[in-house]
Amino acid sequence: MFLSVPPVLLAILAGIVVLGVLILVHELGHFLAAKSVGIAVIRFSFGLGPRSPLRVTWGETEYCVSWLPFGGYVKMAGLEEEGAAGQLEGPPGGGTWPKERTFDGKPLWARIYVIAAGVVMNAAFAVLVYALTAGVYGVREDRVTTLGSVDTTRVPLGAAALAQLKSGDRIVRINGDTMTGWRDIQAALLTADASMIRIEVAGRAQPVVIEVPRSEQQERADVAQALTPWREPVVGTVVAGQPGAAAGLRTGDRIVRADSVTVRRWEDFQAVLEDHPGTPVALVVRRGASEVPLTVTPRPSRGRDRATGRPATVGKIGIGEMPAPLRRYGVAGSIGQGFREAGGAAALVLYTLKGLVLGRLSPRDLGGPILIGQISGEVARMGLEPFLSFLALFSINLAILNLLPIPVLDGGHLVFLLFEGVRGRPLSEQVRQRWTQVGFAVLVAIMLLALANDVLRLFR
Repeated sequence: MFLSVPPVLLAILAGIVVLGVLILVHELGHFLAAKSVGIAVIRFSFGLGPRSPLRVTWGETEYCVSWLPFGGYVKMAGLEEEGAAGQLEGPPGGGTWPKERTFDGKPLWARIYVIAAGVVMNAAFAVLVYALTAGVYGVREDRVTTLGSVDTTRVPLGAAALAQLKSGDRIVRINGDTMTGWRDIQAALLTADASMIRIEVAGRAQPVVIEVPRSEQQERADVAQALTPWREPVVGTVVAGQPGAAAGLRTGDRIVRADSVTVRRWEDFQAVLEDHPGTPVALVVRRGASEVPLTVTPRPSRGRDRATGRPATVGKIGIGEMPAPLRRYGVAGSIGQGFREAGGAAALVLYTLKGLVLGRLSPRDLGGPILIGQISGEVARMGLEPFLSFLALFSINLAILNLLPIPVLDGGHLVFLLFEGVRGRPLSEQVRQRWTQVGFAVLVAIMLLALANDVLRLFR
């Protein structure tokens, strides 16, 4: 998908689509909730700051596009941000409104409902997108727990015992939890609460024990990346016009030998191809009941050396492995899968936030609009299904981040309302204004840090 679009342009366009859709969904939640309880909506804006000429008034609400292409807002009667935060929401609304049409004139439950509606809308949108992809595309079943390879060259000293694992080992439990697929294995290695990680392998009496503190997230990631799943050497996709297709490879072919090397795993086949850029490689493939000899000449391509990880010229032939079995869902099953996928995405976001707060993850890992655009462009190039999945993941991310108790964000507004519920009266305007300015400063600092990280990544 979009293979002919330049990467920079694709990143910009895909980033605009992702942010634009999710901001619209979020603000639409506030808008519909406010309308449903009778609050007058003065302005619905896509973007912040001064309004552009792209605006129209329909009924009592002005719909507009603002000049700063970050975020958006719904300006409600009686809910006006003060100071710099208010300036980001454009000019104040004109005219006066009866108290019963203002935000402050509504009961506490209605105000909580309106503020929380944006977050709920993002979460519901994610569930819907995940359900849609499950129903239309199906879900690849992750059942592989057999180890393909172990690379201990870059793991921390405490994980040296990983060398005891061998290709073909089947991992059954990690720290007592049963593993049903490779995603379980990766998650268990990354998020295990204890520093000691016990890996139980089928057929072995004693587990393999490694020690990696949870605070060392990069070391945990190195451990997870050191293990790769077993992948059968069966051709799944063959790209037309590439060396694999020209050699006569077909979907379903099982690679038996490559350059006199007996192939047991997909990685064995990849290694031979990468080592022969521009050089003919003799193959033997099993096709049905027959063994067929073929010759393929890998195309020299930019890649990385398997031993050092440094840039190198490697051979590619334009084929892919056979994908995991596809499970189809009906309507009810798709909705259930949507909730499961959204729950998993929320757990991942919460885990990352917890790591940042507790110092287990570095603030350098934060990303801003440039990183969002880069990732959006990459998944768009992969196809519509990965792009939709990323859209759903980012929607969950936006929902959770908006719940942070930072004034200016929805979470900060909810804190103010909860204080009102406990005290029996709202906080004074001066207190709210002071905390809003603090929250605005914190939010700007986070945005500047994320943007600085984005710029630094461009030069790495």
